[in-house]
Amino acid sequence: MVRAKICGITSLEDALLAERLGAWALGFVLAPGTRRYLAPEAVAPIAQALGPLVVRVGVFVDTPPEAVLAQMQAARLQVAQLHGQEPPEWAEEVRRFYPVIKAFKLQGPAQPHWLAYPADALLLDGAQPGSGQGYPLEWLAPLRSHPRLIVAGGLTPENLSAVLGLRPYAVDVSSGVEAAPRRKDPDKLERFLAQLARFNGSNRNQ
Repeated sequence: MVRAKICGITSLEDALLAERLGAWALGFVLAPGTRRYLAPEAVAPIAQALGPLVVRVGVFVDTPPEAVLAQMQAARLQVAQLHGQEPPEWAEEVRRFYPVIKAFKLQGPAQPHWLAYPADALLLDGAQPGSGQGYPLEWLAPLRSHPRLIVAGGLTPENLSAVLGLRPYAVDVSSGVEAAPRRKDPDKLERFLAQLARFNGSNRNQ
C-alpha cells in the first residue's frame, strides 16, 4: 500500500478536506520565511480538529532540536520532518521524542550513504522543495531498497501513476494539488487521492 502525505497545509478547510478525501498524513511547514509557513500557535487548532487516525507532521529547516521539540509540542504534532542540512545528531535527539522523516534534495542521483541517516523514513524531494520541480525517477534507484521511502517533488494528478509504479512507502505532494500557494485545489486534491485509492485497491492482493 502506498500512503499519501499532503503538505503545505495552511487552513482548517484544506486540512479537513484532505482528511475526508483519504490523506494518511498532513504536513505543516514550520520554517519561517517559506511561502507556506504557519506559526505553531496557528497549527495547533487545526491539528486538534483532525481525527485521531491522521498523522500530523511538522516540517522544519535547520532548526535546532530543542526548538523542534518545543514547536512540535506547541503545535500538537506527531512526526518531525527535517528538510534542511541537519546533522545526524540533531535527528537522534528529536527521535527520543518523535519519529523523524529526513528529507534530501535531489540535484542528481540519490546518495547511498543517506541510508545510514538516523531516521524512521527518508523523503526525496526536488532541488527546490515546494516549487513543483521534479526530477528523473531514475535518480531514486540508489535508495529504492529503503523500506520507508517517501517520494516528493513535482508530483501532480497527471504524473502520479509513474511514481506509484515504483511502489514507495508514501508519496508527498504540496504545490501539485494547489490552486495557489497556501490554498489547495479541491479538484486536484480529489483526483490525486482517488488515483492513489484506485492503485491501492487494484494491488491489494498482489
